[in-house]
Amino acid sequence: MADKDKDELVRFGVSFPAPLIGQFDRFIEEQGYQNRSEAIRDLARKALLEPARLSGDEFVAGTIVVVYDHHVRELPVVLMDIQHDYHHDIVSNMHVHLNHDQCLEVIVVRGRMEQLRQLHERIQIQKGVSYAELSVTFADKHGDEGAADHRDHHHHSHQHDSR
Repeated sequence: MADKDKDELVRFGVSFPAPLIGQFDRFIEEQGYQNRSEAIRDLARKALLEPARLSGDEFVAGTIVVVYDHHVRELPVVLMDIQHDYHHDIVSNMHVHLNHDQCLEVIVVRGRMEQLRQLHERIQIQKGVSYAELSVTFADKHGDEGAADHRDHHHHSHQHDSR
């Protein structure tokens, strides 16, 4: 009995230069893929989710990963203020001290692609931010209705260190 929920597979031929297919085969073996098709499907999905490709109105969820030098004057406060400006789009964040100078933040986001692009751009242009990457996947907007309502009514308090 055929599974009606499965997508129909379409076969096609792909030509690779011999050295490239050798590198690709080593890559897929290292990654644990069973075959080339699985690896190519994943690479295609990843390429289609590149933030630059997506429409600004697309509803997505993902992360913004940021590495920055916390000694740069006012940078931690500026980054916190930027995040407050986008509080409706931020689900959660995690802060990790990498070493004496560098911090890593993972900001979990959900919302319209254009808003998340703006948030990402505001973060990455700050002096002292050495890395900022936005990564997204499609999200179901309807599944966020309760969360949006919760965020609208949720209040939190924390200390803002203004050293």
